[in-house]
Formats: sequence, structure tokens, C-alpha cells
Amino acid sequence: MAFLRIRNWHKRKYALICLGIVGFIIYRYLMLPAGGRIMSRKLGLSANSSQLTLEGEPFRIIGGSIHYFRVPRAYWRERLIKMKACGLNTLTTYVPWSLHQPERGVFTFHTQLDLEAYINLAAELGLWVILRPGPYISSELDLGGLPSWLLRDGSMKLRTSYPGFTDAVNTYFDKLILKVVPLQFKKGGPIIAVQVENEYGSYAKDESYMLFIKEALQSRGISELLLTSDNHNTLKSLIRDIQDLNSIQPNSPMMVMDYWTGGYDVWGDLHHVLPLEDMVSTVREILRQGMSVNLYMFHGGSSFGFMSGALADPSYKALVPSYDYDAPLSEAGEYTPKYHLLRDLLSRYNRGDSLPDMTALHYREAYEPAIMYQHLSLWDALSLTEGPFKSPKPVSMENLPVNNGNGQSYGYTLYETTITSGGLLKSGDNVRDRALVFVDRSYIGLFKRQNLELAVPGGKGRRTLSLLVENCGRVHQGRDLDKQHKGLVGDILLNNIPLRDFTIYSLDMKPGFIDSLYQAPWKTLPETPSFPGFFMGRLFAYGYPSDTFVKLPAWEKGAVFINGINLGRYWSIGPQQALYLPGPFINSGINQVIVFEEQEGDFKVLFDDTPDLGMAAEIQ
Repeated sequence: MAFLRIRNWHKRKYALICLGIVGFIIYRYLMLPAGGRIMSRKLGLSANSSQLTLEGEPFRIIGGSIHYFRVPRAYWRERLIKMKACGLNTLTTYVPWSLHQPERGVFTFHTQLDLEAYINLAAELGLWVILRPGPYISSELDLGGLPSWLLRDGSMKLRTSYPGFTDAVNTYFDKLILKVVPLQFKKGGPIIAVQVENEYGSYAKDESYMLFIKEALQSRGISELLLTSDNHNTLKSLIRDIQDLNSIQPNSPMMVMDYWTGGYDVWGDLHHVLPLEDMVSTVREILRQGMSVNLYMFHGGSSFGFMSGALADPSYKALVPSYDYDAPLSEAGEYTPKYHLLRDLLSRYNRGDSLPDMTALHYREAYEPAIMYQHLSLWDALSLTEGPFKSPKPVSMENLPVNNGNGQSYGYTLYETTITSGGLLKSGDNVRDRALVFVDRSYIGLFKRQNLELAVPGGKGRRTLSLLVENCGRVHQGRDLDKQHKGLVGDILLNNIPLRDFTIYSLDMKPGFIDSLYQAPWKTLPETPSFPGFFMGRLFAYGYPSDTFVKLPAWEKGAVFINGINLGRYWSIGPQQALYLPGPFINSGINQVIVFEEQEGDFKVLFDDTPDLGMAAEIQ
């Protein structure tokens, strides 16, 4: 079953129809049950007529997306109950390869990434599931959810039938699909459909690739309805979208696979919102037309840590950690006006049954500020990193010999070399994506994509030139995924001569590194601390911990860690001005707060009971 996704940005009634208008070509094949097991369900979801059917009965999908990896596990149940109470019957979720297989041969499907538990929870609550396992998912994740270690192959061609990619996909699917096969509808589970890849029609590098993915799923036991969704950027209104789809596949059921309820935000821009009247009127029209729909997102959550992606067109812009999305449920799971209007609308399509009661909201607290009392300079923390490594030339973070030969995925990389003169330093656009530059550990300037030259002051003798390079997020879509190496990806020139003989430190800031900082030689915070550096303080939470929001009004740029958990980046340029800190991340009593700040800090971290996503602008 092929889904056509149509992304449009409208100013009026049908604003922001990023539609996955679903036209339907069926890829459906039956599979005998393993071991001759007798199944009570035989037909599954079907698109063989003008109307979707489930077990032979007419069925309309009223779905919404909630990603388990963007919601604290302790809140999964509550968020899905709120989905059910809004009148939705189907949960859709992507599956991020990069998180489930952080290294070759290393797989994680437990705690926050326990996909089976998430799907079983949906079934327990009476929700059907559409699974979107990729391997590429976009989802505004770094590299579209593909693991960065794939880029260690210099000939890699992502999302093609290139053997280096397909072999990696087969290894991953051997683990992933085995877990979800028993959760399919015909085996008694909630999965009624599985998406084949994502938006490949707008990428389309390899004609045989989609057939490979289809076979990879079916050969491992996926027997439910297969679908795909794609972009179409030329259609101008909902009615025309429907007409266009009818002309392609007449007398087939239709579904809006991805109706965008809002949008994501990038650093240096405004917070994007979709007027609630536009969202509700569009959903009303979709339902009036007899179509199925999936709301992307119903609840966005947070891209904790460094998992956010980036845009490449028209220029590089990195995404903020909040994935609030202006969705019906806010980033912290709060009911919004969109939720209430949507619930009222969907109650009319609930076959006469009353909707479940809305659950009470979590209490949110403005804790006392965490006073920073200890300081650790970046240079004093280098002894805790893996390495250092020597190289005649710069090496991208993906090709560093760290993490068991899998390279570095996220965070910062420090490159140091020796210079004997001043002059003009040129990056040649080989800094990805941003670098603080130091001479003898004194800051002299910044390299970024719009700033490719920097003056190095003169001096006597041998001096150390350092470049602290940050991966701000790999592009998550487009035709340049193969080129998303980070760190220094080529030569840096001083007076037109390439610098050589580097010492390289990997600063991925994974939990193990943050934990090791507690044994570092911290010092009492001086009146004028050095930067970059780590700052430590304590958050006191008495009783049952509550949700809160971390605010750093006098800080410049960095990342916040609570009890070793990376909440994400902050940056004074906005729009986002507060990081969501869920109650389950907080201990009753003393909590360690560590801030890594690049350039300018304060002596305290604030905690508020309200979010701050920045100045809002309607999506155009």
C-alpha cells in the first residue's frame, strides 16, 4: 500500500497540510503462522475496496504520532491514555536505528528504548499501531535516524542497494523485526500496518531499494499491510490534493498519513505555531471526506541529548531540542486548546460511545535555583576522554578510533596542533558545524559556516592552536546524507599552508563521561571562571519530584546534564529559552546539575513551572 505524503504550507484554512495523502497500492502477502500456530485473526487491515477494512469490517484510522524515544518511559502510559481520551484509535511511531544500534554489533531495546513494551502498552489501552521502522525515518533526527558509523565507509551510499548499506540494514532488521513480528494483528497484537522506509519517492536514488526493504520486512515475517508515504510539493489545497489522489488511484481508500499539527523549530528563528482554527477545520474536512488521518504530531515530546537533526536548504540550520511541535499535547503533556477542540470534533466519530475521561495533569514546580559552586575547565577534563589520538591530518569525528572502532556520533571534538607564527587562518568550509578557536587556550574567535577566515595574533615560539568543533546536528533529509561528516572534514590553512600533526580529543559527553566528571579535579567556582568549562550545582527536590523547566538567562551556549542525563542544548539566540526537565529525571533530595558552557556563564541555573519556547510566529 503506497501512501503519498503531501507537504504544503498554507496561510489560511488548510494551512500546513504536510499531508501524507494516502493513495493505495497494496503490497500485501499472507504468511503462514510460525509453527502452525492457529490465529484467531486472519484478514487484518485491507485496502482492497474503496474503504479500509479491518477483519472484514469497515474501519477508519484516526491516528496520532507519539515517539517513545521522545517521552520519558514513566510517562508513556499517561500520554497514550490522553491520546485515547481525545478520540484517537491508532498510534503511529517511528523506530530510530541510530538509538537502537549505537555501534556495530551493539543493540539496545531496554528501558527508554523498549519498543515491545511500548507497543504492548498501546494494545493494553485499546490502541492499534502503525509501525514505521525505517531504516531511514527522518523525524527531524540527526542523519534522519541512521547511525553515524555508517559514514566510516568512504564509499557509503545511504538509502540505496549499496552492499555496505544493505548488509547493515539486514543485520539491524534481524534484531528489530524479530521483536515486532509477534505483535502483528494476525498474531493477536496491535500492529495493523508497517511502513516501508520513508519519503523515498522524493529521494529516489535507487529503483531497486524499496523492493529490497519490502523483501527485508516480509522475509522476516511481516505479513500485515505494507504502506509507504511520500512528499508532493506542488499541490495547493486539500480539495485538489484529494482530486489528484483520486486520479492516480480511483476507488481506493484515502488517508492523510502525516497531517502536521504544527512544526519544528530551528536555532536563530522563531517558534512556529499553526493556528488551532486551521488545524481543526482541516481535520474536520478530512473526516467529512470519509478519509482516515494521522496527526503528526499528536504529542511531540523532546529530542533529549544531541539527537536533533538540521536543515540544509536554503542554508544550514540546526534544530532545537524541544519537539513540542505546537501539537495538541504540549511538550510536557499538557492539554492545549487544540486538544480540547479536537476532542470535541472526534467525539462525533466515536460510534456513539463516550470518550474516556481526561486524566489530571502533573503538578509542575518552580524549584529554588541551583547555585553553581564548582568549576572544571575543559582543559582539565581532557584526561577523562577516550584518547587522545595523533594524526598528521584532521580526522572527522566519524572516523576517530573511539567507541570500539565506531567513531564519534555526537557532541564536540577538540583538535590541537602547534603553530610558530600568526597570520590568517582559513577553514575552507571544513568546520562542521561550529568551532571555538584558541591560542595557548586563550579564545581568539569563532569559525562557522558563514565565517571562514580568522586572524591569528602573532607571537614568539611554539604555541598551541586549538579548535573545539561542535556537531550541531546532521541534516535529517535531502540528497546530501552521505556528506554529513562532522568535526574537521578537511584541511585548515594558516597563511595558505595546511596545518599538520594534530592531537584529537573526543568529547561526545555520553553518560559514562559525565559520570566520570564526578572524580575530576573540580575547583571552587572563581569570580571569573575560564571558558569553556563545566559548572556544578545542586537541585534540591523534596517529596515527590515534579516536572519543571530549566532556564539559563545569563548563559550563552552549551548543554545541561541532570543526574547524568543530557537534557539537550541551550543557546541564547533562541527561540527556545527553557529545557523541559521531567519529574522522573529528578530524585527526591539532592540532584547533581552540570552545565557545559562554551563562552559566558552565570552562577546559577533557574527552574520555572512554565515553558518558554520563544516568540511565536504562524507557519506560512
